[in-house]
Amino acid sequence: MADNRTRGLLLPGPPQVRGQILSQLSWEEANIFSWQLLYNPLARTPKPFAGISFFAASACKIVSVKIVTRFAPSPTGALHVGAARTAIFNWLFSASRGGDFLLRIEDTDRARSEEKFERQIIESLKWLGLEWQGEIVRQSERLDTYGRLAERLIDEDKAYRCYVTAEELGRRREGAREKGEVFRYRREWSQLGAAPGKPYAVRLSVPPGEKISVEDLVRGGIVFDSSEIEDFVILKADGFPTYNFAAAVDDAQMDISHVIRGDDHIINAPRQILIAEALGFSKPKLAHVPMILGADGKKLSKRHGAESVTEYRLRGYLPEAVLNYLVRLGWSFGHQEIFTVQELIEKFSLKGIGKSPSVFDPQKFLWLNGKYLRDLPEESISEKIVSLIAQKGLPQPPSERLCKIVAQMRERSETLNAIVDQSLYFFTDDFEYDEKAAEKFLVERNGEILTLLAEELSNVEDFSHDNIHGGFERVMQRTGLGLGKIAQPARVALTGSTKSPGIFDVIEILGKDTVALRLARAIDFISSPIA
Repeated sequence: MADNRTRGLLLPGPPQVRGQILSQLSWEEANIFSWQLLYNPLARTPKPFAGISFFAASACKIVSVKIVTRFAPSPTGALHVGAARTAIFNWLFSASRGGDFLLRIEDTDRARSEEKFERQIIESLKWLGLEWQGEIVRQSERLDTYGRLAERLIDEDKAYRCYVTAEELGRRREGAREKGEVFRYRREWSQLGAAPGKPYAVRLSVPPGEKISVEDLVRGGIVFDSSEIEDFVILKADGFPTYNFAAAVDDAQMDISHVIRGDDHIINAPRQILIAEALGFSKPKLAHVPMILGADGKKLSKRHGAESVTEYRLRGYLPEAVLNYLVRLGWSFGHQEIFTVQELIEKFSLKGIGKSPSVFDPQKFLWLNGKYLRDLPEESISEKIVSLIAQKGLPQPPSERLCKIVAQMRERSETLNAIVDQSLYFFTDDFEYDEKAAEKFLVERNGEILTLLAEELSNVEDFSHDNIHGGFERVMQRTGLGLGKIAQPARVALTGSTKSPGIFDVIEILGKDTVALRLARAIDFISSPIA
């Protein structure tokens, strides 16, 4: 309906008709379709829209604003699943509306920030397919900007220098605790110990008695009282900005339109709003997403089975599955569980984000990965396991043969690693027999069966599934045994265990020469004194 109405805006007709259509649009419809006011996609040219003035568009709740989101991790560790979900939500929101997704590295924690973590975060984002626009912004390279803006606030009497030391504040905090009082910073303490050349922090002067309103796009309206916020530090004595100051400045100077983040950041919202207002900067729209919890209802951590994105990649998870699972933690579209990336881009909206915490389920995550493993093209899976085969020092089989291995093994595997680990016998003759399997099947009574099987298979010219089946049938006729009595000893001889895909498929993939060598090895094992 909204699409038909907004298309009507772009068709010839008097401005009055367009104005009526505009007035009927909801806020969300306005946000989605406002770009059509400035560009005419039906004409396939960037022709400015005529007949609607900016004033009229504004009066009808339409203002064309480019969607710009950002992901701003701190390089103090690998990219955890919670932070990855935040990145995915921001990326999808901008991608679904033709906007930009930017990457900012918040590396002002000098004690904990490390370049190796930044590299891991960047690699994880690329692996997930989250492409950002423009250069990466690093806060450590913007210290002059933060310092200059802090001094500007001092000059405008919106901030002041604070010389009181952390030790002195600690003593006063302890004194308040001993008296049973709530500790609150007092502005008059700022000049304690003031002296020329002495380091100082910069605190924002928080105006008392003001209501700070946050129109959260997920939670709705939230109101804070500035009287409950003490004058807070925006620039530390070492010249580095605090988190809130750097974030507010960067969001404005990067033209961020929407900030989507975890609801543990709600406490930061009023401070960042105060900073932006003091500087006269624009404020982005905020959307605070409920946290991810473990099955016990507590904040998600490693003990719940949640790992970093890097760890899931190393364990053989697929990026498509990781993306799909994480986006469904807190977001939904009807009852649909599995989405292609294109479907996510088309269907994602903030309206689909719930207000309650989501629960991380490792088993469901593993199941979903297995589902993707079985649904993706064999060629795609084969390409992904080439590096895993190389890491184990195994020879790379021809691509056609590798696809056949994948086709058989992915039905019984949940991860890429499991495919390789459970199919080692396809890549090398150097494997041990499972002890219990050998004791049961590689025994004297089966030596003759394997000898007959080797003979029949050696006479098969076209080593295809049906012809291999025919060789087994001839052994069955010569021995009077059922297929199971022949197949299990053969399976142990060829794979080392009692578990594998269908025996005819295994033999076809291994090839005639390899099968002959392995049957001969098993026959020797049976006849040896050690056996």
